[in-house]
Amino acid sequence: MAASEAHADSSEATLAAALADVPELARLLEIDPYLKPFAPDFQRRYKRFCMTLDNIRENEGGIEKFSKGYESFGIRGCADGGLYCKEWAPGAEGVFLTGDFNGWNPFSYPYKKLDFGKWELYIPPKQDKSTIVPHGSKLKVVVTNKSGEIFYRISPWAKYVNREGDNVNYDWIHWDPENPYKCKHSRPKKPRSLRIYESHVGISSHEGKVASYKHFTCNVLPRIKDLGYNCIQLMAIMEHAYYASFGYQITSFFAASSRYGTPEELKELVDTAHSMNITVLLDVVHSHASKNSEDGLNMFDGTDSCYFHSGPRGNHDLWDSRLFAYSSWEVLRFLLSNIRWWLEEYGFDGFRFDGVTSMLYHHHGMGQGFSGDYHAYFGLQVDEDALIYLMLANHLAHTLYPDSITIAEDVSGMPALCSPISQGGSGFDYRLAMAIPDKWIQLLKEYKDEDWNMGNIVHTLTNRRYLEKCIAYAESHDQALVGDKTLAFWMMDAEMYTNMSVLAPLTPVIDRGIQLHKMIRLITHGLGGEGYLNFMGNEFGHPEWLDFPRKGNSESYHYARRQFHLADDDLLRYKFLNNFDRDMNKLEEKCGWLSAPQAYVNEKHEANKIITFERADLLFIFNFHPNKSYTDYRVGTALPGKFKIVLDSDAAKYGGHQRLDHNTDFFSEAFEHNGRPHSLLVYIPSRVALILQNVDLPN
Repeated sequence: MAASEAHADSSEATLAAALADVPELARLLEIDPYLKPFAPDFQRRYKRFCMTLDNIRENEGGIEKFSKGYESFGIRGCADGGLYCKEWAPGAEGVFLTGDFNGWNPFSYPYKKLDFGKWELYIPPKQDKSTIVPHGSKLKVVVTNKSGEIFYRISPWAKYVNREGDNVNYDWIHWDPENPYKCKHSRPKKPRSLRIYESHVGISSHEGKVASYKHFTCNVLPRIKDLGYNCIQLMAIMEHAYYASFGYQITSFFAASSRYGTPEELKELVDTAHSMNITVLLDVVHSHASKNSEDGLNMFDGTDSCYFHSGPRGNHDLWDSRLFAYSSWEVLRFLLSNIRWWLEEYGFDGFRFDGVTSMLYHHHGMGQGFSGDYHAYFGLQVDEDALIYLMLANHLAHTLYPDSITIAEDVSGMPALCSPISQGGSGFDYRLAMAIPDKWIQLLKEYKDEDWNMGNIVHTLTNRRYLEKCIAYAESHDQALVGDKTLAFWMMDAEMYTNMSVLAPLTPVIDRGIQLHKMIRLITHGLGGEGYLNFMGNEFGHPEWLDFPRKGNSESYHYARRQFHLADDDLLRYKFLNNFDRDMNKLEEKCGWLSAPQAYVNEKHEANKIITFERADLLFIFNFHPNKSYTDYRVGTALPGKFKIVLDSDAAKYGGHQRLDHNTDFFSEAFEHNGRPHSLLVYIPSRVALILQNVDLPN
């Protein structure tokens, strides 16, 4: 037999084995045949996932029991009034509990050493059956090592930590209120179309201070509902010692940040959102952890390992943080329990997983271009320990709550990340379309309006993996941060401070900014994905960047706030952008283009700067030309009949120039154009976005 024939037979046998092991791998390879050479990688990943689940079932009674680590680790009240305490500290020589309750005697309550690096302690109740450690008590875990060193630590499972006054470090507070908050409302069903309002509680006030959960509940939730968003993504909730880290340097994974209020107030926020039929996602950070040891997870047992890899592999050089050892049994328990904790204790409906690219690869994405060559997504550069953890996390979330939603922040484009686990995928529901905001910033920074490439815009908005859902966005918190500019600021800059009054003349700069702001959002919303995201305040073109108090700005809160009152002021032009954002979302709610199949683009005309496409039986028309309007412009459509304007960025209520008559009927005729069987003639003013709806279709 020739060598080539032997190789072919071997490849066929390898593919057959993979197809036999992974239940729906054939479907994945049917969707993307270019993945066939990598079938063994999907097979190996899937088998490792199944093996881990089997091991958990055999040794822990199943993933549902395994993911309830918070019921035994940390501190738990017993029925008799006593306390059961448990920690995993494999590098410790001794473990003790101290706090207010024993006058901070470090050694009077020693833990008993168990197998596998675990330690436990039972503290009996007082004679009157009351607990010796009441709600609100301060506690510390005391760890000693073989060298006799003593470390004071916060339990990794601490459910509440707080920092008093000017203290540098957080205190562990025993949280066991007499009357815990009880949810009154059921979870909303998974939205057909996901319209996400990315939010940060602390900056949600116009005042120069840290806003509260209560403030957000009372003031921001009604605004989100009015704007037509059906989902909130809450950032910086997991406790982080450094406010300016934007919540991405976690110190206490089970603690809701105390800087905004109490755990009960966060539960009320989520419950109130549910009463408004708003889904609430948590920005979960399992990609790395703060290096803090006094009030963080780092060196909990006095060693540089425990929850993290030891040595260089355990450090993220760019983020200056620690990296989890995802293959460790107790790390899996900790992280999977953390997923379950936020779902069950606080009622979150899912997660946006931060830093997924960093998790997926040993190189953490640093210095990598990800050109699209499939070999970059397989082989030794992939951290399959982390990949298996992500599969387990998705499996757990969707098993516990089938309507839960998971979103991956991945810039690499890893194939099958948003494919079902049964196909060999990772099981995410959505991925962020991270190339889209970069494209808009690039266009605004580097090109004149008349040089914008329509084909390039369309390519960026439609370039996504078939049947893997994307969340499209024109800008997120990343673009709002100091060091970058929001789209509004790129376009209008200093004039936002002087020329946004309706009493002042409309300058060319403000006019351009207002018109393009609406167009960029609508084309991203309509063409860019199966979900849409906006960062709070950007819907009305928030005039300032975001900068948290830090040494570099003299600890100022001036830019760590959102000035919602600007959108409510009838004398300011911000209201126009706010109105457009609201009506765009509400039209999507009615017509459902995000949940419809990907759009059919029937024109991307470079000279005319025209883009037209159809989605959800709607006809989207964009004229990006800065000064050319077109009379009787022929636009192709699949549908016969009468069309009406249902959204017009040129309308007066959106700060437009009112060049279109909304009473006009547009009739398509059987005249083929741009590959569509019908077409109609439309007047398209310069810098305008339109949506036409066929009114002959049954509702």
